[in-house]
Amino acid sequence: MAHVEHDVISGQNTTGHEWDGIKELNTPLPKWWVYVFWATVIWAIGYWIAMPAWPTPNGFTRGMMEYSSRGDLANELDIQKKARSQWLGKLEAASVEDIAKDKTLLNYALAGGKIAFGENCSACHGAGGVGVAGNYPRLADDEWIWGGTLEDIHQTIQYGVRNTNSDSRQSEMLAFGTGDALDKTQVDQLADYVVSLSSKTPAAGSPGEAIFAERCTACHGEGGVGTKELGAPALNNSIWLFKGDKETAKQGIINQVTKPRHGSMPAWGERLDAATIKMLTVYVHSLGGGK
Repeated sequence: MAHVEHDVISGQNTTGHEWDGIKELNTPLPKWWVYVFWATVIWAIGYWIAMPAWPTPNGFTRGMMEYSSRGDLANELDIQKKARSQWLGKLEAASVEDIAKDKTLLNYALAGGKIAFGENCSACHGAGGVGVAGNYPRLADDEWIWGGTLEDIHQTIQYGVRNTNSDSRQSEMLAFGTGDALDKTQVDQLADYVVSLSSKTPAAGSPGEAIFAERCTACHGEGGVGTKELGAPALNNSIWLFKGDKETAKQGIINQVTKPRHGSMPAWGERLDAATIKMLTVYVHSLGGGK
């Protein structure tokens, strides 16, 4: 039987346990700590009974209050949807031109469009529409391949570009110098002329100018001004998607002339509702000073 002693130094009794000459003091827990501990035990039992707590093979214990954080979220979303329904209804009923003229609707559409752009478009076109050189067009400028009016942008977003939707915008650049009448020298001359167009100093009278007039103006227009109805971009500026930097400009043009790259954009009208498409339209239109 353990021998209990009174420790003179601490003034407390020992438990009678001793290890290598070290005696264990009998120091009970403070009463306030014990009370708090049992209070937490009681609270845990009450919480277990009142709230969802334990997983089961078919779900979880619902508890007396049948609380659900997922249900709370669903209710909050439903409240937000009802609050937004009046605005969304107005957006669906109005044309994009009418939305742009109504200051209140426009402000709402711009705010909603910014959010929708971040969720659906920024992965390709970058935050704020800055684009990705060599892959996705920049939207934060006033150069528009398929037209920059509200209706042009709306159609592009709604139906997309070069996809399986029957109403998507379609265009395809022919490959030159790979079986047609243009040889390597002529392709090189054509590239020199296109480079001169973008530098604002066209090489008038050059062999490349004659080739461009014969082969390229039908789509890109005289002087390379572009044809938005055909999705043929302007070539008389420095806004290029596939050209590359100044050092590789000519080679980039040769690559595009001989092995054209054709990007694709999904038909967002198949994924988003009409109101969201219109909000995206006015937001994108605002990024680069739409036409």
